[in-house]
Amino acid sequence: MMRKWKVLIADDEAIIREGIREAVRWEEQGMEVAAEAEDGEEALELALRHKIDLLLVDLNMPIMNGIELMKEIRKTLPDCKIVVITGHDEFGYAQESIRLQVSDYLLKPVNPVQLGELIGKLRIELESEEKQRRHMELASRQMQKNYPLLRERFFLEWIGDGLTEGEIVEQLRFLKLPEAPPDKLIAVRWPELIANEPLTGERDRQLMLFAIENIAGEWLEPFERVIFRDQAGLIVICVWGTVPDELLSRIENSVQQYLKLSVYVHAEPVSGGLSALSDAYRACKAEVFKESRLSPIVRRARQALRERFADPEITLEKLALELKVSPVYLSRMIKQELGVSFVALLTRMRIKKAIELLGATDMPIHEIAASVGYESQHYFSTAFKKTVGVSPNQYRRGAAFAD
Repeated sequence: MMRKWKVLIADDEAIIREGIREAVRWEEQGMEVAAEAEDGEEALELALRHKIDLLLVDLNMPIMNGIELMKEIRKTLPDCKIVVITGHDEFGYAQESIRLQVSDYLLKPVNPVQLGELIGKLRIELESEEKQRRHMELASRQMQKNYPLLRERFFLEWIGDGLTEGEIVEQLRFLKLPEAPPDKLIAVRWPELIANEPLTGERDRQLMLFAIENIAGEWLEPFERVIFRDQAGLIVICVWGTVPDELLSRIENSVQQYLKLSVYVHAEPVSGGLSALSDAYRACKAEVFKESRLSPIVRRARQALRERFADPEITLEKLALELKVSPVYLSRMIKQELGVSFVALLTRMRIKKAIELLGATDMPIHEIAASVGYESQHYFSTAFKKTVGVSPNQYRRGAAFAD
């Protein structure tokens, strides 16, 4: 059911106001005269109080004239219809009102037939605009509800190299996302989904995937992010911000703890502009599928190092003891499956974290050394230069210069 439209008649002559009020069967037009005013200031107050839909206004009124009143109405009630009531000698003012988008003009004395026809036309316009507003509001609500789906479709096109940079920026803006590439792309793979003989039905698999997404989303809550699924069954997460590497193992651990599932998680930095997202996606995808070929012992060893690389007392022997295998066997398996030695793997993790701290903090070198597991600053600097090619101080100066 359509609302009743509210009308305000503003004229300093009582007889004109009465003539307009009596000339129209307002009820039949779905309207009511909500108020009358004899000067512009009173008219503005009443218009705002009643939130009027139609203003019939005399140009020549005391205190605030019709032009000033219409300017104020346009600021506060932009959709209000305005009909100017004017005398022949005021037509210059009427021309000025064109800029204020008036609907029509009435010459004094007001012709009742002409007024009735005009009100009927304006009622149709108001009803049409109201229907359009309702359709747009409904469409906006539906679009808000479908934002996750719209984002998913957009990111699937983006990682598939299906968009130009201009289209990417436009869609990021439309989807209310940062107008820059994500800082990191994370892929989560649940191997059971790809198995030849799935352990669960489709409903249970979908529930598990939603649960995995929720766990990942909770760990990444502080960051702007988009989570979606690709055509290979991977959960893909694009994140803006500096995500600590430890969060990846926390996601894996939480999924194992709460869902009793094993998932593979890998992250790649997105560097090289908007077009680099697809490169990061392909690298991530390759890694999580390669991950499935790792033995459980190597995965457990690597995860333990990710969590405890800052412990200066972590050694191959201690880790082997915890995993209930011999140091020789663990060393051989790490080298065979990851292509690096235990020491090289540990050093890589420590130096990677040190690089983050050098670039993002003002911590002294000796504190950074201690925070990544080195008891000696000299030993840390030696390992850093051997890995990166420059000393920690040189790296920090270079990073600062680049910024």
